[in-house]
Amino acid sequence: MWRVKLEGDPQAFADLMKRWQKPMQNLCVRMTGDLHKAEDITQGVFVRLYSARAGWEPESKFSTFLWRIALNLCHDELRKSKRRGECSLEELEEDNDIQLHSMPSTEPGPDALVQRQEMAGEVRQALLKLAAHYREVVVLRHYEHLQFNEIADVLGIPEGTAKSRMSEALNQLNRLLKHLDEKNPDDKKSWTPKNQPRELLAL
Repeated sequence: MWRVKLEGDPQAFADLMKRWQKPMQNLCVRMTGDLHKAEDITQGVFVRLYSARAGWEPESKFSTFLWRIALNLCHDELRKSKRRGECSLEELEEDNDIQLHSMPSTEPGPDALVQRQEMAGEVRQALLKLAAHYREVVVLRHYEHLQFNEIADVLGIPEGTAKSRMSEALNQLNRLLKHLDEKNPDDKKSWTPKNQPRELLAL
């Protein structure tokens, strides 16, 4: 990024895109629920990154700078989609099918995989029902594996606020996904309301 900032080095920028394109797209998919929109936003992230390269300071983490750009663009798209009343999960379902087919043979049989796929779809729908400021914390923590201090840095909020948002987001997810207990009466130990959201977010 230092070479991009000072010299506009095209190879350095291409290297950054190669390293960060997939994580950025994953974030955008989780935030918007639409693969096609996520791909467009991801391209916009790198356009914005290059345009804003002069504002990057080497003492700050590059990843923080990039996550912040991506989330800002996702929020812009969510506001537009809200006005249009749009929301699609079709591409996410297709993406999940690919992941399921790539599972090793030691995984549960077809029936269990179908059930897991259905649960994963319900988790994604529940996630999209959260307000964006809750959803982004869940996505950064559970899908991008950022620590709370890193999340706070990206969002420009105190670490305690990031933790409280996570707590409330999990409470809301618990309420939205509580009905899954009824679908798994023989697995109460694993799907109790207390640990259900964290377990399901791994799907």
